[in-house]
Amino acid sequence: MQYSEGSIGRVFTLRLEDDERVPDCIEQFAKDKNIKAAHCTMIGGVDKGNIVVGPKDGNAPVIDPILHAVNGAHEVAAVGTIFPNEEGTPVLHMHAALGREGKTRTGCIRPGLDVWLVGEVIIMEILNTDMLRKKEEKSGLALLCKG
Repeated sequence: MQYSEGSIGRVFTLRLEDDERVPDCIEQFAKDKNIKAAHCTMIGGVDKGNIVVGPKDGNAPVIDPILHAVNGAHEVAAVGTIFPNEEGTPVLHMHAALGREGKTRTGCIRPGLDVWLVGEVIIMEILNTDMLRKKEEKSGLALLCKG
C-alpha cells in the first residue's frame, strides 16, 4: 500500500451542460483552477460515448479494455479522483453507474461521455498530497502512486 495524507482545500460546484464531454471538461476546469488533486462526484445524465467495462483478459500482462458504447439518455452517478500525471497535468479517473429502462451499466468513463441535459459535479480539492499517476510498464496503465 502507498498513501499520502492531505487536507481539504477549495470545494467547487459545477453544472456541466448538454454535449460537454467528460472527462475533458472536468480536467480542463482542474487545469484552469490549478487543482492538482481532488475527489469528484457527478450526478445527472449522459447520452453518447464509451465506457470501459473490464479487461478482455484479466490475466494478460497488458490490459486490453472492453469498450461499451453508450447511446441514448442515461442517468448517471459517478465517483472519481483527480491526480496529476508525470507531466503535472490533472487526470480524472472516474467510474460511473449508468441507468436506462431498468438496466445498469457500470464502468470507467475515461474514453469519454457526452452530458445529456445536465451534469452536477462536486470537486473537493485535496491539499498537501504527493500522489500522482505514473505509467506502469506491466499493465500499461497510469496508476496512482507515491510521488
